[in-house]
Amino acid sequence: MKDRIPPLNALKAFEAVARHLSVKMAAEELCVTPGAVSQMLKNLERHLGVKLFDRVTRGLYLTDAGREYLPSIRNAFRQIAEASRRVALAVDTGVLTVGVTPFFASAWLVPRMKSFQSEHPEIDLQIVASNTLADFSRDGIDVAVRHGLGRYPGLHSDRVATVETVAVAAPSLAESRARPSAPCDLLDWPKVHDAQRKGWSLWFAAHGVEDSKPMRGPSFNDTGLLLKAIQSGQGVGLLPAAMVANELKDGSLIQLLDSKYIEAFAYYLVYPQDRQSEPKIVAFREWVLRNREGGRFGE
Repeated sequence: MKDRIPPLNALKAFEAVARHLSVKMAAEELCVTPGAVSQMLKNLERHLGVKLFDRVTRGLYLTDAGREYLPSIRNAFRQIAEASRRVALAVDTGVLTVGVTPFFASAWLVPRMKSFQSEHPEIDLQIVASNTLADFSRDGIDVAVRHGLGRYPGLHSDRVATVETVAVAAPSLAESRARPSAPCDLLDWPKVHDAQRKGWSLWFAAHGVEDSKPMRGPSFNDTGLLLKAIQSGQGVGLLPAAMVANELKDGSLIQLLDSKYIEAFAYYLVYPQDRQSEPKIVAFREWVLRNREGGRFGE
């Protein structure tokens, strides 16, 4: 097998034809003639010494070798695109895109943003509020704030704040059971969970309650959906006290026991490890860590 890398144009032609299973459609995408695409495929097959496509009357089909080759080529093009994006970021646009949950944005970040803008007038913050996890390569997010345990592969994380966590339930569920007087009374209640399914275990441990049973019940990666599930009576759930203040006030949710800080479960500033030296990320991280104010909501 030859060590020389095949021509990039031939690889692009292969990926496009494999995606469309059509030389004509690939040619239109690449802005070349079908004859040129066919020639590039022949050159690539000659270079590799293997047949990549079976050509039949009604179209093309990948051979076993073609199917094995395709994922690596696609991944290589994704890596090239990501590397190009990072190089482009070296020419600082002055915009820092921050992915946060709506709750964290309204309760912590937005009230403090004027301070950051005063310190760094050369950087404009672009806030992307969503309850779904930020995808740094797909969504163009520079830094994000996540609620969890702070362990995210490939990402650097800094703890920003721990929140008061309250056990809440819909009135219909609360009224169907005896009102709990201690945390252990909630062991047998139906529960709903966040995506990591660790909140309840940490909450019971923080209250000194041992529970060896597996935590059953649905889980949600979207805090808004978790809130809806609790409000619909599917189970008791754990949410930040500040997030459900209005629901507790209007009676659509009932707090079952006193709030509790779960030190292991917190909000973390996260960003890719290979970008931690970028000046605008360094500036934002240093500002966030200076403004943690003890690192707790609700005090």
